[in-house]
Amino acid sequence: MPVTRYLQPDILADLPTKMVLVDGPRQVGKTTLARLCLESVPGVYLNWDHRDDRRAIRAARWPGTRALVVLDALHKWRQWKRWLKGEYDAHGTRLQFLVTGSARLDTYRRGGDSLQGRYHHYRLHPFSVAELVSPGMRRHTTPGHALDLGTVSASASGHARALFEYGGFPEPLLAQSPRTLRRWQRSRLERFFREDVRDLETVRDPALVEQLADALPERVGSLLSLNALREDLEVSHRAVTHWIDVLERLYHVVLVRPFQSRRFAALKKMPKAYLWDWSLVASPAARFENMVALHLLKFCHALQDRDGYNVDLYYLRDRAGHEVDFLVTFERKPWFAVEAKLAETTIDPSLRYFRDRLRIPGVYQVVFEAARDVEDEGVRCVPAGQFLEALV
Repeated sequence: MPVTRYLQPDILADLPTKMVLVDGPRQVGKTTLARLCLESVPGVYLNWDHRDDRRAIRAARWPGTRALVVLDALHKWRQWKRWLKGEYDAHGTRLQFLVTGSARLDTYRRGGDSLQGRYHHYRLHPFSVAELVSPGMRRHTTPGHALDLGTVSASASGHARALFEYGGFPEPLLAQSPRTLRRWQRSRLERFFREDVRDLETVRDPALVEQLADALPERVGSLLSLNALREDLEVSHRAVTHWIDVLERLYHVVLVRPFQSRRFAALKKMPKAYLWDWSLVASPAARFENMVALHLLKFCHALQDRDGYNVDLYYLRDRAGHEVDFLVTFERKPWFAVEAKLAETTIDPSLRYFRDRLRIPGVYQVVFEAARDVEDEGVRCVPAGQFLEALV
C-alpha cells in the first residue's frame, strides 16, 4: 500500500489557489505522490511519455467538471511552460493542475514563457528518518529556534541503519535487499543517462558525462576541484562546468557551497559534492556524511517550499584548514552547525572554533554509531537516528 508522503498535505492545500509543480530525482516517488493526491481530489493522470496521453495533452482534452489534472514528465515538451500558462489562465477556475518532472521545473531553460505568480514549487526528496518514523506528519519548525531532538529512539536508529544501507529511494529501501539495490541502481542509472541526460540536455558527448558521474562517488565530502576533473577527463573547464550543472539540475548531484563571513578567512568558491542516491558511495564515512547532507537539504527545502523561509545549507572551512561539514542558516545568519562522524565521539575542535567566531546558536556532532546523547562544553554529541528524526 502506498505510504503517504510528507508533501501531500501541503500540495493538497495549495492546489485550490495555484497550480503546483513537483520535481525531484528519477524514481523518488513523484508519480505515487500524484496518484495519492488523485485519491483525495478526483481527476485524470496524463503522462507525456505515453503516446495517447501526449495526444490528450496537446488537444487539451480535460474533464468536463471540476477536477485535478496531473501532468507527468511534461517538461520533456519544449513549449510546456507557454502552453501550461495558457491552459491555466483559461481553465484555472475549474481545473487544478499538478505537474511533476525529473528536472528542475522552476528554472528549466527550455520552458518558454514564465509561469511566475501562477504556481507553488516543491522538491520531493527520498525518504528520511523523520518521514519513516512518522509518515504523513507535518513537523512544525521555527527557524532560528533550537531543534527539538527528543530522546534516543530504537525505531529512529533502525530506520537510520536501513537508510544508510539502502539509500532513501522507495524501491530499494522498501525491499531492503542488496540484490534489489544493485539491480535498481544499474537500471536507474542506465535510464537516467539514456533518457534524462540525452533527451533533455544539449550534451555533445554523453559518454563523458557518464564518466564524470562515475568519478563523483569517490569525491563525496571533499572539495570538488573542477580543474582536477577536467584533467582526468581531458576536456575543457567550460565543458566540466556545464556537465556538473546538468547533473545538478537533473537531480543527480548536490553542490554545497562554503559560507562566507567577515569573521573568518573563508574559501571563496569550491563546493562540496553529494549524491541524491547516497547508496552509490562506497566509503562508509563519506556515505554517512552524504546521508546527513541530504537530510539537511530536505529540511531546508521543506522550510523554503512549504513555508517560504530563507533557510540554506552551507559548509564551513577557512584557509587554515578548520572545517565543519554543514551549516544551516536562517536569513543568512548561522542557525546550527553539524559535523557528521561514523563512530568518533570526541568533539571535533572545529565545531567550537566556528561556534565562537560565528556565534552559532546550535552545534551538533552527529555520530552514526553513538549509543547516547551527551553534551560537552556546549556541543551536543547525538546519535544519528535521534538527530535526523528532528528534521523532516
